[in-house]
Amino acid sequence: MQPASVPHVELQCVTKRYGATVAVNDATIAFARGSVHALVGENGAGKSTLGKIIAGVVQPDAGELRVAGQVVRFGSPRVAIEHGITTIAQELSLVPARSVVENVYLGIEDHALGVVKARSLERRFAELTEHTGIVVPGHVRARELTAADQQKVEILRALARGSEFIIMDEPTARLSSVETAGLHRTMRELAARGTTIIFISHFLDEVLEVSDVVTVMRDGHIIRTAPTAQETHATLIEGMIGRSLDGAFPPKVRADLDAPEVLRVEGLTRHGVFEDITFTMRAGEIVVLAGLVGSGRTEVVRAIFGADPVSRGTVSVQGKPARFGSPGESMASGVAMIPESRKEQGLMLGRSARENVSLPHLARFSRGGVVSLGPEKRRVREMMETVGVRGIGPEARVRSASGGNQQKVMFARWLLADPPVLIADEPTRGVDVGSKRTIYDLLAAQAAAGMGVLIVSSEMEEVLGLAHRILVMRNGRLVADIDGETATEEIVVALAFGTVAPALTA
Repeated sequence: MQPASVPHVELQCVTKRYGATVAVNDATIAFARGSVHALVGENGAGKSTLGKIIAGVVQPDAGELRVAGQVVRFGSPRVAIEHGITTIAQELSLVPARSVVENVYLGIEDHALGVVKARSLERRFAELTEHTGIVVPGHVRARELTAADQQKVEILRALARGSEFIIMDEPTARLSSVETAGLHRTMRELAARGTTIIFISHFLDEVLEVSDVVTVMRDGHIIRTAPTAQETHATLIEGMIGRSLDGAFPPKVRADLDAPEVLRVEGLTRHGVFEDITFTMRAGEIVVLAGLVGSGRTEVVRAIFGADPVSRGTVSVQGKPARFGSPGESMASGVAMIPESRKEQGLMLGRSARENVSLPHLARFSRGGVVSLGPEKRRVREMMETVGVRGIGPEARVRSASGGNQQKVMFARWLLADPPVLIADEPTRGVDVGSKRTIYDLLAAQAAAGMGVLIVSSEMEEVLGLAHRILVMRNGRLVADIDGETATEEIVVALAFGTVAPALTA
């Protein structure tokens, strides 16, 4: 046993470079055993690189890594695992077709004459879940689990390998508020049993709620480490970006009462998914669709954009019936959409920022089927400057950009067309706090210029901070239309869970 004063893991003057870029610069930090230690910072601050160094994914160029006071050098993640260190990444690595038990013990099964001893694995799994209190059905295939249960399987897999130090990189990005609360309880219970957890997150509410200690990083440097109780939203943000933000959200500017209607949705239905969705939106309005994960919010906006089929219903844009049988038809009608997953549904990661921005608009830069590169490059550069893309040029591949810059490239793509209706599904997911404010300013500016902005968001602070009106969904139906000025978190959550009659707040 090591004395309590000896850090579980410690970095001394660690530096990591990628060419001319210094990802981590002379970092010294200690992680106490049995603590939840948060790392916060903007995209590119060095948080994930620091975690990868500890986990053996990358090797530092200078400095020392110590485990229980002993200097170590991990040449691979396998060596780190042998020292009890494991990473649970945002993108999970389960085998979808295998059961929970098989995933937990993959590679460390009990064998007899080359045959896996299934009963032995089941016994070990039962002992593990009883010891940890983490309950997941063992015989269910991984692909059938919720995102929250998949996270639990990743944690069980780490503990089954004797891990005592777990790095969680954005573990709640895909979870609902209820699932997030459950993961927080699991993290606290693990810490109480002596497991050390590094918690990397953009969600400052979660950091302040669940962590014992928080380290702020900026531009590869450790700015400070302090007990979480001494920090606030404001102090963390100021440390992360080097200045204070004058409010998390831009001021709300209400649309004129006589502003024209830009979007009308009537009776939109997709059997088994959502029913009879009816609402309108005026020029200059920001309308937010709120509700629990699975309530049908994303499915509704995808249908409006023509990405998914509908059973019945109509959509009108600026008073004219819109064809929305495909995204191309919706775009021609004046509807643009930033999807929930920029990497899977929005961007061509291997292509340049210029190509990603101009793709839907090549006709306006073409003559005789040939693209005029000069006008295309000038317009794309203007749009990238307008949306605040920093650190990459138009010819840089989007894969190399930070999450915030990738999202801004998506905005540049659609704002180039100046559509009357912009749909943004989880517009700030996976971006840092500085980029969030830039995106909020963009959305507010487009609304102020007369665009109708329809947002799907799972962040309650974002819902209340941006919305002129909040449409609450539950079980595939719209249950309330609330004034964004008078709405409260309690009302929205109660409506989403069905514990308050919609008439009380309509």
